[in-house]
Amino acid sequence: MIDPRILRDDPEAVRAAQRRRGEPTEIVDKLIAADEKRRSSIAAFEAVRGEQNKLGKLIPKAQGDEKAELLTRTKALSAQVKDAEAAQTEAADAFELLMKSLPNLASAEAPEGGEDDFVVLDTVGTPRDFTAEGFEPRDHLELGQMLGAIDTERGAKVSGARFYFLTGIGAQLELALTQLAMSKAAEWGFTPMIPPALVKPSAMEGTGYLGQGSGDDVYYLEKDDLYLVGTSEVALAAFHSDEILAADSLPRRYAAFSPCYRREAGSYGKDTRGIFRVHWFDKVEMFVYTTLEESYAEHERILSWEKAWLDGLELPYRVIDVASGDLGLSAIRKFDCEAWIPSQGRYREVSSASNTTEFQARRLDIRVRGEGGTTPAATLNGTLCAMTRTIVALLENGQQADGSVRLPAALHPFLGEVLRPIA
Repeated sequence: MIDPRILRDDPEAVRAAQRRRGEPTEIVDKLIAADEKRRSSIAAFEAVRGEQNKLGKLIPKAQGDEKAELLTRTKALSAQVKDAEAAQTEAADAFELLMKSLPNLASAEAPEGGEDDFVVLDTVGTPRDFTAEGFEPRDHLELGQMLGAIDTERGAKVSGARFYFLTGIGAQLELALTQLAMSKAAEWGFTPMIPPALVKPSAMEGTGYLGQGSGDDVYYLEKDDLYLVGTSEVALAAFHSDEILAADSLPRRYAAFSPCYRREAGSYGKDTRGIFRVHWFDKVEMFVYTTLEESYAEHERILSWEKAWLDGLELPYRVIDVASGDLGLSAIRKFDCEAWIPSQGRYREVSSASNTTEFQARRLDIRVRGEGGTTPAATLNGTLCAMTRTIVALLENGQQADGSVRLPAALHPFLGEVLRPIA
């Protein structure tokens, strides 16, 4: 949630942020009215409760008719107190529910518009000219089948569409990427983590993954009242829920390896071939707890680590500043790194870095205690390595005319220089 004081002191800033997202501004007026009702209900409750307490002190000293009258008034006040308390609770719940539907305030630095209105911040490397090299590039699925690395037919047989097996060198490639990514993150000061992939509804709601339609994309186990995470960001954000962190312990940086599950609602017919868009994939995710003031610089640092990772994999890529209308519920600004995919002739997202400021921490009650008192923490997240998409990029960009794949030097200690077809 945003700071309610912003809503009271500068509602136009909230309206402007909604317009940047392309979202309706009417919610601001509804929130202001709900907040006024909530505060007036608190005042009404405190007034009758105060009168009740005052009478309670007079009764022991009263006698006769006066005492009887005081008891009668106290009985009537008890009913009023009960009603006022119920009204206060109802108003508070209504305000909180409405506040949770309000997205974080999109940064004025983010470009305005929708999915296609991003701004390219940087382009690194040059895509290969396969025509000049004298052959037509294969896509990752054909290469994966030649290498004995990917089996989508048996994945579909066992689990359905958009599932797969990584086999042989494919499984070894993911394990190598995992080891490399986790060790790189540790070098950068991240604590390695392996978190649960099943979380309570409070963790999903606290991170904003049940709002703004995103709930349609998650897997829910009704019998257990648990969700399968779409990213380990959820578990990492909830890791310190209901806690107060010492200011001198920040930043706290965690890097987690976990499976991720997504229903891919709304993506029917998109990227159905191969393993680019799937229902399950593994990922190494970076997550940071810091202060609001430090979050902006930390956002840039996360992006720099993601770029260093892609540089190490020797992939051509670009960095985009995601448009405000394409941000998730929690982020004020988001950078995506997109690798060049030869078979598609375009850049595609392989990692992202988001600053969610205090939004998730307020919902999860994560605070920081410093010299000036206690304030909400700020949280950020960034994908270091989404395995399937990284494998797609490595196979297609490293392919040779005979179907073999040259690997970047960073992976040579794990797998050697070249992956060769099995037949």
